[in-house]
Amino acid sequence: MMIEAVVARPAPLLRPYVDRYLGYREHAARPLIRHEVAGAFVVLILGWGAPLDVTDPRATTRGASGVNAFVAGPFDAYCTTRTVGEGVGVQLLLTPPAARLLLGLPLGELANRAVPVDHLDRWLARLRDDLAAVPDWPGRFARLDVALADRLAVAGPVDRRLLRAWRLLSGSGGAVEVGAVADEVGWSRRHLATVFRREFGLPPKTVGRLVRFQRAYATLGQGVAGAPPADRPGALGWAELAVHCGYYDQSHLIREFREFAGRTPGMVGRPGSHPSNPG
Repeated sequence: MMIEAVVARPAPLLRPYVDRYLGYREHAARPLIRHEVAGAFVVLILGWGAPLDVTDPRATTRGASGVNAFVAGPFDAYCTTRTVGEGVGVQLLLTPPAARLLLGLPLGELANRAVPVDHLDRWLARLRDDLAAVPDWPGRFARLDVALADRLAVAGPVDRRLLRAWRLLSGSGGAVEVGAVADEVGWSRRHLATVFRREFGLPPKTVGRLVRFQRAYATLGQGVAGAPPADRPGALGWAELAVHCGYYDQSHLIREFREFAGRTPGMVGRPGSHPSNPG
């Protein structure tokens, strides 16, 4: 049960990198299991309450157990989280370019993994401890502003061609062909795939599919944070929704939802369905 959910905008300097902060406090008297959909984004949880387990059904080694502060993703399939007790913390959803800058490591090291912050750069663990010591949300968000600004001030640049490739994929809703992206940035398709996967975690073709999926998921009203704003089409049938979101047909839409959400669009859009990655 969610007790508190406080959303705040970062300082203006940070808004190109972090859309918003979500402060949360929730209590689960019994085990609470959430179905987290795949996404071309990185989840940063800085928590200090009840721990949770992150499980990738494809491989147990990709998850994490008993953690309350971790970095996850990008993920190219759904996973689950499980917790019980009272959890408190702050959640940030970062685009791959923003995560590459702030975390200071190639996202290929994080793809399809949940990694406790104590196993990464110590600044994240220190930040988690600092946030826990602050008594209120405005103070915590102000502390985040300072820490992230300091981090950006010393971050190394991301290759401008990679940034251009990301913008082409995300800005098109995943519709642009990878070959066209490679031509635009002046690389071969193979070189683009290699560098993009190393630095941003997933190959460009998969990212294009995930961007398209995020748009469809948001259109169903689930609101994956980091997805393009949904121009909700009203009462469309599944075939019309598929075309609207760039799929070949209804079967294509359903296959992608099964892979990335572990559910059909009908199950996801059902009233009362818990949204994944709330933000």
